[in-house]
Order: sequence, then structure tokens, then C-alpha cells
Amino acid sequence: MLSVLSFERIAKKNGVRRISREAVEETREIITELAQELCVHAVSLSRHAKRRTVKEEDVLFAAGSR
Repeated sequence: MLSVLSFERIAKKNGVRRISREAVEETREIITELAQELCVHAVSLSRHAKRRTVKEEDVLFAAGSR
């Protein structure tokens, strides 16, 4: 899991001056859930292709099909 500090850095790089700790923690939870859903979809795509390895194309396809 990414740290709270890494999300603060990401926010600041994108123009946020100040952000509450609660906002950072909520962002982290949401991003974690999205990443988990993306991984599940990518794994199912690789299994459908009869592969054990998840490839970049699986992740990109899973991300694009949202």
C-alpha cells in the first residue's frame, strides 16, 4: 500500500496547495480499490488468453474497458 506521504506528493505535484489528512486517506482508499478491481480484471483477461502471466496489454485493456 502506498503511504499517505506519497499521495500528498502526488496531490502537490498536481497543484494542490493544502490537503487534509482525511482527504489523503480517502483518496488512498479509493485508489487502492480501483487498483484491486483493475488487477482482478487483468488477471481474468490473461486467463482467458490461456496465460499465467499478466501482461501490459491485459492491464491496458482492463483500464480501457472501464
